[in-house]
Amino acid sequence: MTGRRRWLRWVIAAAAAIVVLAVGGPFVYIHFIEGQAPAPLGLKSSTTPGAAPSATATGAGTTSNGGSAAGSVAGTWNVGTGSVVGYRVKEVLVGQNNLAVGRSHSVSGHLTISGNTVTAATFTVQMATIHSDQSERDVQFDGRIMDVSAYPTGTFTLTHPISLAPLAAVGTIKQYHATGNLTLHGHTRPVTFLLSAERTASAIKVSGTIQIAFADWSIPNPSFGSFVTTQNHGILEFLLVLSKA
Repeated sequence: MTGRRRWLRWVIAAAAAIVVLAVGGPFVYIHFIEGQAPAPLGLKSSTTPGAAPSATATGAGTTSNGGSAAGSVAGTWNVGTGSVVGYRVKEVLVGQNNLAVGRSHSVSGHLTISGNTVTAATFTVQMATIHSDQSERDVQFDGRIMDVSAYPTGTFTLTHPISLAPLAAVGTIKQYHATGNLTLHGHTRPVTFLLSAERTASAIKVSGTIQIAFADWSIPNPSFGSFVTTQNHGILEFLLVLSKA
């Protein structure tokens, strides 16, 4: 009888250990091995330290902030160094919440400004260059999820002009609505989203996010069995640094 009780205690202990590993393992992995996800892409005012703080305006609101007076921005502006495009997807790894983030600096494109109006813009990212901090996740992204060999690029093309009037002063971050066609996974859909823009002494910086419902672009849900589950949507985020041609 004593041996039987000892055997039962071993069974219970083993079962408890399995439960601890199933729950605690992913917790340790996410919080201590994988590390914290990168912060969302966005703009931080580049106004000279000590100057009056920049105001953030929406649409054609006031732009007074103590920055230098805005001159002409008409012309073509090309994507340059410092530009980033990527994704953010909430996932659950064996019961533990996690945030999957992938990014690429392989972005090209340009926008055209006539007077104080953005009249045209197109941007392209090479999908195979988008990487996260996990090679296994990247394999899934490149293969069954985005099939980058069949659909090597993602593109956005502006379809409605954006009025910049009144033109913001240097160092002021303003917000605008943009409408265009987004092509992912071989499918093109219209999107409208809010973006932030800032003019510096030598560049125009543009940042924003677009919510992507996977089904709208026929993108397979990133969930992987019962081990990793995700929501039915993710976030496309970008930070573009443009210099005048």
